Amino acid sequence: MKLDLLVIGAHPDDAEICVGGTMLLFKGSGKRVGVIDVTRGEMGTRGSVADRDRETLAATRILGLDLRENLGLADGRVQVTIDARERLARLMRECAPDLVLAHHTEDLHPDHAASGELARQAWYLSGLARLAEQDGGAPARRPQRLMHFMGHVPFEPTLVVNIGAVWQAKRELVGAYASQLLPAGEHDRGKHFLFGADVLSRMETRARYYGERIGAVHGEPLLHRGPLAIDDFPAWT
Repeated sequence: MKLDLLVIGAHPDDAEICVGGTMLLFKGSGKRVGVIDVTRGEMGTRGSVADRDRETLAATRILGLDLRENLGLADGRVQVTIDARERLARLMRECAPDLVLAHHTEDLHPDHAASGELARQAWYLSGLARLAEQDGGAPARRPQRLMHFMGHVPFEPTLVVNIGAVWQAKRELVGAYASQLLPAGEHDRGKHFLFGADVLSRMETRARYYGERIGAVHGEPLLHRGPLAIDDFPAWT
């Protein structure tokens, strides 16, 4: 299945929280979008695996994703192994996205950082013809662009996507992951969250900050390593 956009997240909900607006904009313009979750989020403080599986299915339906896969790595123990990176590279070749979005490789959550590095290595390997021949299946094809989305460590973005038009839709999308948003019981004070803020608060604070930087209400920051080419400069002005 040929995709326009592939998002790779460490846990179910990472893709929606970090770049849900971007995915909604792509789908709204008729593009084909897919998500690969690296783990099932089974080590999460809130919610069971069954809860997260149901919520992931609900979010997938809301987005109308053309593909959703799970790499099946152990939550809390994600490592960039040869097997994991070659399996991810194989999936990249099969869905042939033009753009890949993944975690930044610097993040306080080890799974986020490892998943970002895993995506970067798989992105490179997907273009190796001999590896593709050994694996079988789809021929070698490296996505045109790989960009990183922001987790717990801020960076100076290469670009910010204006998601103002789909902000409310993004909130509803992330709301599908109810087990991650609500306290699990009377003793759940949300202390497992970094910086003392819950998911929706952090999401809105970041979106408003980066939106303001581009003269918009809400934005999603992305990072590209190296300069981006502009072939039609007037279209960018």
